[in-house]
Amino acid sequence: MHVTTEELAWTAVAVERTSLAGLLQNLTEEQWDHPSLCEGWRVRDVVAHILLTSQAKLPWLLWQTALAGGSITRMNFGTARRYADRNSAQDLLTELRAIATLRHQPIATNAVDRLMDLLVHGHDIATPLGIPREMPIDAARWSADRVWQMGWPFHARRTLAGHRLTTTDTDWSVGSGTPVTAPIADLLLLVTGRKSVANLRRVSNGPGGS
Repeated sequence: MHVTTEELAWTAVAVERTSLAGLLQNLTEEQWDHPSLCEGWRVRDVVAHILLTSQAKLPWLLWQTALAGGSITRMNFGTARRYADRNSAQDLLTELRAIATLRHQPIATNAVDRLMDLLVHGHDIATPLGIPREMPIDAARWSADRVWQMGWPFHARRTLAGHRLTTTDTDWSVGSGTPVTAPIADLLLLVTGRKSVANLRRVSNGPGGS
């Protein structure tokens, strides 16, 4: 029986939520309040955002966006910060475990969007805490492909115009121009603005590279 990418993505979403909960359960209160890679966001804010975007209904999204003056960026930050402040770290962790298998799709999103959100925000949480976090290759490839095809909020094709992105660990390449070669996890972080082309070139060239 053929299994669709959508079904595989939902399975991967459940795995990532469970894995992230395993990471979070070992954090101290100070680590929950540690800055994430998202400027101005604490680790607990990112977790709150994951929870809210996994369950948000359209009327609530419209109302919160209106309260934020029509800015989705302000809405995302404001709702996450308020939710994080209202709930303890244990409450947030318990809720993440409870929704591990939830298959809710906010408007204009799909399973791969939920998966991409988890992969990238898992990196936003783990990296500043010095905690290694691997990305499954297939999940990262589906996510990178989705980001490349979409416009807002990353605008990857415009931002990376003039570059040819090619993976070293799976079959994926996009764009045209100057080659940028890296593992798919790094390219996902590139197209979502977490890494730069210059940063990837420094890593690939090594400390003595040019």
